[in-house]
Amino acid sequence: MTVVKINAISVPEGAGPELEKRFAARAGAVENSPGFEGFQLLRPTEGGDRYFVMTWWESEDAFQGWMNSQDFAKGHANAGGPPAGGPAAGGPEGQRPVSTGAELLAFELVERVNPPSSAG
Repeated sequence: MTVVKINAISVPEGAGPELEKRFAARAGAVENSPGFEGFQLLRPTEGGDRYFVMTWWESEDAFQGWMNSQDFAKGHANAGGPPAGGPAAGGPEGQRPVSTGAELLAFELVERVNPPSSAG
């Protein structure tokens, strides 16, 4: 069963662009992990200070495999706050943290509706 992990990352005012830049720089770090199904980075739009990092995994075991991987450890070095699952705002050694904390939310996918394909 697909599991969804949402990492809610608290980001101080003005630090959002740096967080987004760091995510863009680490592109590819999670995509080749066994059992990985998808990723989204959501920016707050209505006065919030939390970014949401959503990842989809074919199973809890696949997610745990990512969490225990060298790629995860490398990507979360100096992330600023605990590595609470899924990709976060890690950066190279010596980079200042962008976030002030993170909270991991976990779900099982019950239903997903995609738009009809535009085959034709």
